[in-house]
Amino acid sequence: MPRVIGVDPGTLSFGLCGLEDGRVFLELSISTEDAARTPSLIVDHLTRALPLDLVAAPSGYGLPLIPVAQITDDQLNLFILVREDDRSQPEMVGGLREMVELMRRRQLPAVILPGVIHLGTVPAHRKVSRIDMGTADKLCVAALAIWDQAGRLGLPPERTSFILVELGGAFTAALAVDGGRIVDGIGGSSGGLGYRALGALDGEVAYSLGRVSKSALFTGGAVFIAGDPELSPESFAERAGEDPRVRIAWDALLESTEKMVAALRISLPAPREVLLSGRLSRVPAIAAALATRLKRVAPVHPVTGFASSSKEAAQGAALIADGLAGGSNRALVETMALRDSRGTVLDHLYVAGSDAVRGQFGMR
Repeated sequence: MPRVIGVDPGTLSFGLCGLEDGRVFLELSISTEDAARTPSLIVDHLTRALPLDLVAAPSGYGLPLIPVAQITDDQLNLFILVREDDRSQPEMVGGLREMVELMRRRQLPAVILPGVIHLGTVPAHRKVSRIDMGTADKLCVAALAIWDQAGRLGLPPERTSFILVELGGAFTAALAVDGGRIVDGIGGSSGGLGYRALGALDGEVAYSLGRVSKSALFTGGAVFIAGDPELSPESFAERAGEDPRVRIAWDALLESTEKMVAALRISLPAPREVLLSGRLSRVPAIAAALATRLKRVAPVHPVTGFASSSKEAAQGAALIADGLAGGSNRALVETMALRDSRGTVLDHLYVAGSDAVRGQFGMR
């Protein structure tokens, strides 16, 4: 049976989850700050775990299931999607490029996973002028959610149906899954308010700011509204009832999340469930408040995985790696149609200047 590892490149921490014959053999978390400073930390752990059949590499905005051994320099720039003038800030992307280059040099059996926009299961009209419909790690959370709902309700993967809300430590994203396939998504930088990140940026705000840096996308979220960027989610929930500024942030976060779910009901009118995952979903007060708001859509449940400490995205990445390597999760991977992923994140842009953007990333 396959021996695989899934890697989650989170905004706040990197997670590794290893599976062998359905058994967890590795769970590890490393701060993104440390990973950015020393990219070899992640790759050293992968090397020590050899032999491996497959590694689901940290994949950023994703590529259509490309082995790391075959990835080009232009594709490296494309999956992290950082302009040349921002590439000197490794903390913004956790040293992803350096990690993948090191995996390539060490000839690790690794693959870059797709993002939601690469999937053929998402109709083309939903991709118009979109980039972030859900990064590769959000796709991995969806894989775990499919696995979870299928097991909990006794369903085959192709009968799962839900709207997934991923409440990360920085971004909030939401995906619609119908028949075990992702059919729509709202990524963390294109949707509702996040805990640290502002989500969708008003076009006039973008114009007023001028040239928007990558780092700006990680600001403006709930804790910035609350006036304390270092506020923990637990303290945020506690202070929402007594601090007027925190209350504004609390209401904005919950309402914008509810609006994301409402928007996805256009693509999936009657989901079987609404599933919650991510750092904020593990704060009881936040989970309860969202459940109250979302129960009118469908029953609300947390995503529960199979590992004791690995983040959801790392677990989902391990499931995908296992399925791609021919393990017991083959049906999950086939149902999600991941092998049919195609194109790039810049294929669906129609706004003025799009050709110049594609040119910056080696696309003609």
